[in-house]
Amino acid sequence: MVDIKSVGVIGAGQMGSGIAHVVALGGYDVLLHDVSAERIETGLAQIRKNMTRQVARGIITQEAMDAGIARIKSAPELQTIGGTDLAIEAATENEEVKKSIFKALTPHLGPDTLLASNTSSISITRLGAASDRPGRFIGLHFMNPVPLMNLVEIIRGIATDAPTYETAVNFAKSLGKTTANAEDFPAFIVNRVLVPMINEAIYTLYEGVGTVDAIDTALKLGANHPMGPLELGDFIGLDTVLSIMNVLYEGLADSKYRPCPLLVKYVEAGWLGRKTDRGFYDYRGEVPIPTR
Repeated sequence: MVDIKSVGVIGAGQMGSGIAHVVALGGYDVLLHDVSAERIETGLAQIRKNMTRQVARGIITQEAMDAGIARIKSAPELQTIGGTDLAIEAATENEEVKKSIFKALTPHLGPDTLLASNTSSISITRLGAASDRPGRFIGLHFMNPVPLMNLVEIIRGIATDAPTYETAVNFAKSLGKTTANAEDFPAFIVNRVLVPMINEAIYTLYEGVGTVDAIDTALKLGANHPMGPLELGDFIGLDTVLSIMNVLYEGLADSKYRPCPLLVKYVEAGWLGRKTDRGFYDYRGEVPIPTR
């Protein structure tokens, strides 16, 4: 097994910054990369904000925060990620984008560097084949928000070797996470169950069975869910929800996974949820207001 000391994170958005956050607190040196210096700085600012909140709540100490922040370095050039022991891709949920990252990174990888994708739905086997080391490639699906959620899904591609799997499990556990093994099928375990539920809630809205408020209230109080499915879809990002539904629909060839036309329309309109201030709720005021 590889002795992991340094970790490269590709993507400084919601997931990438969250992964860098927990990895740095876990004692690892972190290089954070994105397509622009501005995005990296935004990710670093979000990490500082979230760690400050953890300090205020007594979850971590100020000393732990200071040490964690000091371990994270900006990496404007993708090739610098190749010198780390483990490179984790956390880019947008698009197969071609992810493959292009691994193809561009491959010439710069050290001989022992392990590769991982944080994909929530895409085949690890196909992504691994875009690199020069499918045997040393694995899925590490962290849950959102990463600092708060305890689960990491571990997904082996058909070529993933045993030492890579064992290293990945030990790495996730060293961060205080619980692991669950998932086979390399579309959307794995969590999103295979969760995202079709969100899609069905959107169909329920689309067909006029209930309003946004009624649907979310019904699931929160009737099924004891902490968030309603439409609120959760906004939190995840409706573009990501649509991407996962498309992976399920195309990968399993079953009509029950057809994305709801209303979901498609919202994404086409750029109403992606919290990150654009409008989805099934309008977040531009002090209190979110349903958009339908």
